[in-house]
Amino acid sequence: MTWRSIVLTLLPEAFPGHLDLSLSGKARRDGLWSLDAISIREFGLGAHRTVDDSPAGGGPGMVLRADVVAAALAHARAGAPDLPAIYLSPRGQPLTQSLVRDWSAGPGLILLAGRFEGVDERVLRARGLREISIGDFVLSGGELPAMAVIDACVRLLPGVMGKTASGSEESFENGLLEYPQYTRPRNWEGLEIPGILLSGDHKRIAQWRLDQSRALTRERRPDLLPLEAGSPETLSLLKGEKLSGGEAGKP
Repeated sequence: MTWRSIVLTLLPEAFPGHLDLSLSGKARRDGLWSLDAISIREFGLGAHRTVDDSPAGGGPGMVLRADVVAAALAHARAGAPDLPAIYLSPRGQPLTQSLVRDWSAGPGLILLAGRFEGVDERVLRARGLREISIGDFVLSGGELPAMAVIDACVRLLPGVMGKTASGSEESFENGLLEYPQYTRPRNWEGLEIPGILLSGDHKRIAQWRLDQSRALTRERRPDLLPLEAGSPETLSLLKGEKLSGGEAGKP
């Protein structure tokens, strides 16, 4: 089954962009996923295809009209009634790898890329759009976030990445940040690859990588750490105690 992505946007020419390159581009050409970029302006009103109006209550900028967005959504859903509809918004629920896994296992997504000051609240509620944010910052529109969501989902589709382990050992897949990676040359500018990675002892290497992931997560994203009650390991992590196998970067 082909995984479908439908993007409602005022800038359909922005797509597929980087999504047509590398693994995602090859996967699309191989029919593993599809992309339809639909112009919201096609559903605009009057001779000038008006899609927006000034904010009720006053204020700067313009707001996408509910009736226009509803018409665009109806068009998209007519051909894909089973696809969840997402609105990319800085006020939305944070995008997580768990959400990405769920979406990639489904039939696809309808993604609404807003512009200006946003979208009339009424259409978001009446049509049941789920608001998703890719971070605590504001962009000019939802096109880049839409691409990020699609890219994150597509790379998990069967047949896109060469090795299953490539996806299962990445950051966030097990609730932790990914461990540090190294490759040749063995010595670069006086910096050596950690010796344990060259030992051939796969059990010790796996433990070292896990310890590195835990240390990096504690240092950079402590909010990701599991909080199981009474877990000695968790308590040690939260207290900042040294992990077995050494701290990050010190094998």
